[in-house]
This record gives sequence, structure tokens and C-alpha cells, in this order.
Amino acid sequence: MRAPGVGVGSAEQYPAVLDHVEWADSLGFETVYLAEHHGADDGYCASPMILGSAILGRTRRIGVHFSALIAVLHQPLRLAEDLAALDLIGSGRVELTLGLGYRDHEYRMFGVDRRKRVRLLEEIIGVLQRAWTGEPFDFRGERVRIRPRPARAGGPPLYIGGSGEASALRAARLGDGYRPAGSEKDKLYAVYEAEREKLGKPVPPRGPVTGPLFLYVSEDPERDWPVVAPHVLYTTNANAAWAKERGVGTTAYRAASGVEDLKGDPNIRVVTPDECVALCRELGPDAELVFQPLLGGLGLEDGWRSLRLFETAVLPKLVELGYRKEMTT
Repeated sequence: MRAPGVGVGSAEQYPAVLDHVEWADSLGFETVYLAEHHGADDGYCASPMILGSAILGRTRRIGVHFSALIAVLHQPLRLAEDLAALDLIGSGRVELTLGLGYRDHEYRMFGVDRRKRVRLLEEIIGVLQRAWTGEPFDFRGERVRIRPRPARAGGPPLYIGGSGEASALRAARLGDGYRPAGSEKDKLYAVYEAEREKLGKPVPPRGPVTGPLFLYVSEDPERDWPVVAPHVLYTTNANAAWAKERGVGTTAYRAASGVEDLKGDPNIRVVTPDECVALCRELGPDAELVFQPLLGGLGLEDGWRSLRLFETAVLPKLVELGYRKEMTT
């Protein structure tokens, strides 16, 4: 949802999201991911739960995964209420990856002491787990109750996110699963699995292998690289710069100076339909293929051109390969 002044703005992006998810829902896409940041000049999605509510109301099957929700910036009881309502709106289609955040100005903006963020996150996880039983519990010296309950018993799954080893250990103790970020996911998940075994807890299956961060299907990649490059350059550079504020961990986004740098980045792919099918074969049938048709203010028609080409020239071949079944209404 970043609108950096190059391409379309927020007023065009938000309605477009709903058209995109309705299309995705009709084709059998499984998940919409919504992130969260605040106070960004480019309008980075600051109200993912509001947007998620609109998405759930517009669709029938697709899930909404908040990844990551900066939980420590939210009042715990209100967060429990809002997420329960979202889960009811979507009939159990909400999932959460909870994060600590890492940008100093966001903590200051909401009056949160960064030094207390780990304690706050652990408190919030406990509050959500107790709140979604619907039974009374103690919260900061008060007896409280959260109603209505979420659609699913126990509420939406709670994954813990992060890009450092501490997040893996935290997830092993507290979460329903772990969603590591950055460029060392396998290493972090190994730490998570070892800690779960040490604690005598079952080890959930790993999340899917994820494809490129930006994938654009094109009949003529050389024609379209100049179209997408300004938006991809902005986003990858901005995310790489933000990652320096973390202090620990890694990011999969790399700083780039131009189109040639982007072409050499395996996380940025502009491909023909046949190359997209080959990529899917390489990733495997259980991998996750990700599209960001609004990345960095990418034009609406440009984004749709890629999505429609995937629908008509790639998806039928994936069906033939048995990678997915046809949707029935």
C-alpha cells in the first residue's frame, strides 16, 4: 500500500485492493497478506484490520493473514475484540503473525516504551489466548471478559514473527507457529524446531516455500522491465533502508541502483508465462506464489496486465500439471 508519488496514489490503491482480492478469490488464491507500519511518508498500510474487514466482506473463501501485526502498538483488550469481530465477519478466515516492530518513531507515536516491547508482546499473546475463551480473566488488576467469541474455538492461529534468534525461541514457547522473516529463514526455523523439541512440544509443519517477493508475468519482459523498475526500485531500497533500524536480523530486500541490479536479484522476477511455469516447477507444488500488483505505486493497468496473463496463460498449465484443482462455484 505504499504510494511514493511515482504512479498511483492511495485514493486509487485502496479501491483497487478490493477488485484484486475479488479476482483472486474467484480463482482459488488462498491468502491475502497485510502488513502494518505507521507514520510513513508513502502511506504504508497503517490500518490493516480496517482493510482486512473490507476484504473479508468482499470475498467468500480467501483468508486474510496479518503479517506482521505490530501487536505492541495496540491496546490488548481492544485488539482481542477487533480480531474476534474480524474472524466472525470472515467466518474463521483470519490468521495472525505478531511482531514487535522495530521503528523508533512508531513507538514514540503511540507512547510505547521500546525497552518493554518483549514483555508487552508476551502479555498480549496471553491476553488474546484468554480473551477468546469468552470467559472472565484478570487484566492489569481488573476482572474482564471479551465477547463475542471468534468464529473458531480458541480464535485465529497466532504465529510469532521475527528475523532474529530470540524470535524463534519466543515462538517456541508462546505461539501456535513461527513465521520467520529475512534471508535466514531456514536457520531460524531450525532454532525454533530444536527449542520446541527441548520443551517437549509438538513441532508444527514448516510454512510453504515462498517464491519471489515481486513476480510480474509479461508477454515481453524487456518491454515491461522499464515499466515496473521505478516502483520496485523504490520499494526494495526503502525496505532495505528500514531494515537497518532493526539492529538484529536480516531482510530479503536488497538495495539496488538500477534495472540491472534488479534483474540480478532472485527475489525480483519479470517473466514470460512459460518462465513462470518453470519457476513453479522449480519451487514445487506446495510452494507459495506471491503477487504484489500495487507495489510501490505500480499503475493499475500495469498490475492487471500481469494478473490477467497469469490467469489465462499460466494457471491453466498449473492445473494440467496437477499443482492446483479447478475452482467450482
